[in-house]
Amino acid sequence: MTGLPRPGPAQGLSPAGGPGAPRPAAPVGLAAGTAGGETAAPNPAVDAAVQAMVNAAGLPLADQIAQYEAAYETLRETLASIDQS
Repeated sequence: MTGLPRPGPAQGLSPAGGPGAPRPAAPVGLAAGTAGGETAAPNPAVDAAVQAMVNAAGLPLADQIAQYEAAYETLRETLASIDQS
């Protein structure tokens, strides 16, 4: 029976990848503009959280998860503070 390809790692690759496994590309940059052409003010906390996620790509999986959780918490707190303004 042939069906649609299943999501997940390519056949023959472990989910953790190996030394030759392709790595995701680093983000090129976030657009700071808005629909009205305005430029958003930089936010050091958001910039640090984004950079931490980029840096996490080279860490072991368990360490990546910790980095992503910390970045999530920073972003959540930042958005909450914006909502309160």
